[in-house]
Amino acid sequence: MVSSPETQPEDRLRRPCSSLGIGGDSPDSNDEPFLCRVVSDPVGNFNHQRRRRVGPRPVAGSGPRRRQQSFSRDIGHAAKETYLITRLSFTLLRYLGVGYRWITRLLALACYALLLMPGFLQVAYCYFFSSHVRRSIVYGDQPRNRLDLYLPRNCTDGPKPVVIFVTGGAWIIGYKAWGSLLGLQLAERDIIVACIDYRVSLCFELSPFIYPVKGTISDMVKDVSQGILFVFNNIADYGGDTNRVYLMGQSAGAHISACALLELAIQESQGGESAPLRVSEFKAYFGLSGGYNLVNLVDHFHNRGLYRSIFLSVMEGEESLGQYSPEVRIQDPSIKSAISLLPPIILFHGTGDYSIPSDASQTFAKVLQKVGARAELVLFDGKSHTDLFLQDPLRGGKDELFDHIVSVIHADDKEALAKDAAVPPRRQRLVPEILLKLASKISPF
Repeated sequence: MVSSPETQPEDRLRRPCSSLGIGGDSPDSNDEPFLCRVVSDPVGNFNHQRRRRVGPRPVAGSGPRRRQQSFSRDIGHAAKETYLITRLSFTLLRYLGVGYRWITRLLALACYALLLMPGFLQVAYCYFFSSHVRRSIVYGDQPRNRLDLYLPRNCTDGPKPVVIFVTGGAWIIGYKAWGSLLGLQLAERDIIVACIDYRVSLCFELSPFIYPVKGTISDMVKDVSQGILFVFNNIADYGGDTNRVYLMGQSAGAHISACALLELAIQESQGGESAPLRVSEFKAYFGLSGGYNLVNLVDHFHNRGLYRSIFLSVMEGEESLGQYSPEVRIQDPSIKSAISLLPPIILFHGTGDYSIPSDASQTFAKVLQKVGARAELVLFDGKSHTDLFLQDPLRGGKDELFDHIVSVIHADDKEALAKDAAVPPRRQRLVPEILLKLASKISPF
């Protein structure tokens, strides 16, 4: 896909922090969780301009008329993206064929989304109207080469750790906004999050004037790799610490990001100083509910409804499955030098996951350890494919996965650890428990 309809070709980076009003909040503005207090935040201007290495511009034209025009643009932006998401859903149905299995799954998906709608609406409001979310920053010249940035409220008290996040979507309907809940909640803990968008295989189904390109797995890996390089080269302008960058992916995004990480390691091992990025600069890699051996998963996906013919077309044929299976590639003796460059790898998976069985992460962790990589496996008993990423964060309160990730990121930051221990941030409930339990019962994932 190319950029969202609202994104203009000249969209580029803008500096946050004081020049954009982020550091100018009232002293007690941190007393409430981000998702609560966003309604009182000033509406951000999302028409990003090309980055210039000059001092901050004076603020001008901030009267009622300007605010009204900005609000109208944001409303239009929200309507266009809602249309896009709805169009993606119906296109997915046409792509897979309208059979009994998919009719029942579509109905289950509709009911699942309806039950979680109270939380989705709150997150969507923050995503579209928070001044601390920078949407659709251009990182390349290909369709959908965009990323979203989620910034902490105070970015003037030193560089912040950064998480580069790659969303899932069965390699078919991935979209950067799927990471908004994670991005908003990590930003509450003084962590910058960059959600990378990438070409997916449904692009060609939409209007050729808006999304004319179909993406296959090589395009996805290339896009994510380019997005990673862009973040490393530019995140310091947003208050990010390039010495504390973490890579994370969920579901299909875990697979794609693992492929990109391995490819960058191979380039470094072969190119030396001329390599575009030193993989050792990553502090760690987090893989959530991912599948890393496509050769073993193709039949499972077929039985789950991601039919073999569709999946193989996305993966560029059966002969490419091994090439895009990190678990298979790391066993190749010819890239042994690249394995030693990989950062620590932490894999998370729920044992109740039927979309991608937890065996996928267990086997990958064993193979990684066998070839000499630093790998850790964390299993969550009974958790499904969406429990860890959606239901648990929407539930609020204690979240084992979230707390584990934050503890790893803050491990070397004594000040952050002391702050977390002294006043643990309050995570609000976004969806009533009864709705979460019903959603888990009918989830099609």
